[in-house]
Amino acid sequence: MVGLMALFAALGLAASPARTASGERPVSLVAFGDSLTAGYRLPASAAFPAVLERALRDKGRAVTIANAGVSGDTSTGGLDRLDWSVPDGTDGVILELGANDMLRGTDPAVTRKALDTIITRLKARHIPVMLAGMKAAPNLGPDYVARFDAIYPDLAKEHGLILYPFFLDGIAGDKAYNLDDRLHPNVKGVETIVAGILPSVETFLDRLQAVSR
Repeated sequence: MVGLMALFAALGLAASPARTASGERPVSLVAFGDSLTAGYRLPASAAFPAVLERALRDKGRAVTIANAGVSGDTSTGGLDRLDWSVPDGTDGVILELGANDMLRGTDPAVTRKALDTIITRLKARHIPVMLAGMKAAPNLGPDYVARFDAIYPDLAKEHGLILYPFFLDGIAGDKAYNLDDRLHPNVKGVETIVAGILPSVETFLDRLQAVSR
């Protein structure tokens, strides 16, 4: 039990968020994804969840965002760890998975099924989801690209989710915004991702607050 508590604390999932000075309980989000969420080769303070949380707080939003990103994770791997990665009491999940499926050439039907199951299981727990989309590399061929790229808008429509169409919009393949592997965002890249996704996350928060009233 002590080991589990230490693990949850490291992920920022252990304790209920402290109330603000006004007594308001911050909205508790979990960023659930792969290395793009985890902050591969970046300090924790420069990872996507931390940067997004600061950006939202700068706009007066009372929110905490736990980093439940695991480097190398696929959509199926995410499904396998879903229950312990997203604890009870979570107000909403930003779901960012699929990049590693694409890089491995996984059948898009497998990715679609895993993401659909993640969304369905979270909905069954009354935890709303915002979907962060991914796009396939052109060298995988037009058929694969068409099948993979359709996953995210299709699932968003089917489940009525807020969709940010492409998590890496504005930085994909650009050495100015990525580490030397050209796959993972650097500090500037994460800041660019956050600037792009911020309006969608605010819309998601507005939806959560409207439901809770």
